[in-house]
Amino acid sequence: MTTMTQLVCASANPDKVAEMSGLLAGIVDLLPRPPEVPDVVEDADTLIGNARLKAVAIVDATALPAVADDTGLEVAALAGGPGVRTGRYAGEGCSYADNRRKMLAELDGVADRRAAFKTVALVRWPDGRELAVEGICAGMIATAEHGDGGFGYDSIFVPSEGGGATFSQLDAAAKHAISHRGRAFRSLLEALSSLQA
Repeated sequence: MTTMTQLVCASANPDKVAEMSGLLAGIVDLLPRPPEVPDVVEDADTLIGNARLKAVAIVDATALPAVADDTGLEVAALAGGPGVRTGRYAGEGCSYADNRRKMLAELDGVADRRAAFKTVALVRWPDGRELAVEGICAGMIATAEHGDGGFGYDSIFVPSEGGGATFSQLDAAAKHAISHRGRAFRSLLEALSSLQA
């Protein structure tokens, strides 16, 4: 890309914004989400649906292209759940810690702890064009929390390629190299580059 693409970040989650900024740094000029835009009700039944709702809201508010993502944690023993409800697994307004506690309690004594994180990253333009990609990271749910880095479920998610460490125990570069969000945003950058080639 000869000039940096400008995209407005649709996420209101500061932890996600920090990760997205790091992943897109130097390639995409990530503009902050306008503070006057109200929270988007994420009531779609798919990750891409929720990402689209957020991106459309920002495009409508700014008339600029927007980037949004949505992430789900799919746990085999929970029939693929919590999936699209990952962020509010323990209920509306719950904390990261509430979600982790609920997951550890649900899986107490369960042998099959296979899980995968899935992120959909989506760019929406004011003319209605859209670009969406997906990133997946397979792993398992630990039996207890380990590490103090990251956010969300990071201290209980052990990626298959992490050498037995949770996401919380990996530094940012190591996490981004194998994470669902890292993979999704690298794919997004490749797709954006090919559009502008």
